[in-house]
Amino acid sequence: AQEMERRGFKVPLLIGGATTSSLHTALKIAPHYHGAVDQVGDASLVVKVCNDLLSDERKEETVKQLKEKQEKMRQRYADGPTKKLTAFDEARAQKPVIDWSEKDVPKPEFTGTKVFDQVALSEVRQYIDWSPFFWTWELKGLYPKILTHEKYGEEATKLREDAIDMLDKLENDNAIHPKAVIGFWPAASKSEDVILYTDETRKTELETMHFMRQQSGKFNCLADYITSEKSDKKDYLGGFVVTAGPEIDKIAQEYKTAGDDYNAILVQAIGDRIAEAMAEMFHKKAREFWGYGKAEDLTNEELIKEKYRGIRPAPGYPACPDHTEKWTLFKLLDAENNTGVKLTENLAMHPASSVSGYFFSYEDAKYINVGKVGEDQVKSLKAKKPERTHRFLDALK
Repeated sequence: AQEMERRGFKVPLLIGGATTSSLHTALKIAPHYHGAVDQVGDASLVVKVCNDLLSDERKEETVKQLKEKQEKMRQRYADGPTKKLTAFDEARAQKPVIDWSEKDVPKPEFTGTKVFDQVALSEVRQYIDWSPFFWTWELKGLYPKILTHEKYGEEATKLREDAIDMLDKLENDNAIHPKAVIGFWPAASKSEDVILYTDETRKTELETMHFMRQQSGKFNCLADYITSEKSDKKDYLGGFVVTAGPEIDKIAQEYKTAGDDYNAILVQAIGDRIAEAMAEMFHKKAREFWGYGKAEDLTNEELIKEKYRGIRPAPGYPACPDHTEKWTLFKLLDAENNTGVKLTENLAMHPASSVSGYFFSYEDAKYINVGKVGEDQVKSLKAKKPERTHRFLDALK
């Protein structure tokens, strides 16, 4: 934001998804730029936000309301109580202790990576969560109930029919080429780090993933879900990158060039749903490779509600807010060569209809929210990482 201000930019600045919050945007980013700065809570909403910010009719009022809302947020924050953080060393000392002697620690069928470069759209679409699709048009509700909603039902039904037609067209024309890569590595935890090894001998370290610990609340960290390097039980960490493919952006641009904004938005919204569906589908495959998922008999609704064992947190999200771990994850998976997904200099994924993250198999694993951390933890992270990452780490405080 400061660099955009220095260079005299006038374009709106959008802060992506779950990587931050509206409060963080209002406090730390918006004050440094005279233009509109908005935090978009879900990728499916970005088109609507862009249309409002760029519309000749709606832009002025949209920006005015945005700035007023952010000023109120800053005032409430200034007037509210300051939450005290526990010192990092003390938080670490008070971390939850897991008795692994009674826990099942499964071994996957393979270690290393497995590439899926011919993923059938006919299979992927079975895993689509339709609710966020409707949120693109600000139709608030959950699928399928929204189809019979008194206010939104008729419009929602028509939108889904159009979406199904578009999916059919993409499938029948073989227009997109979804790809995925998943991996498993022998792993062991050491404080907030997870050490990955080259093979089952566990004598040679491959990489180290750095996670973050809560400095308030229960002092949880994702690394706690992996057995210690001192444990007799040998554990594993999984990772993945999936993408709907670059064709989504190209097709959307073709519609936009032809003046068909509706279908441009429609195909982009579908692309986001395909990417998320692939994350769900390949998490299911990962659980099957791990063994414990082979007995699953879950409906798509139960999958969406995460009724299965294990979690798949992603770098940049509340459980592991450090974006810079994407570099290590992409390196391990050779993601660019295997899927075509690239990381921008600001660690966004391109094409946008892509998802990446980790697989944890621990039977009692829950998503956590690291929340605000102190300078002491950020300083510890900086000591482990190259200089190029430090600007990202400073944003975590």
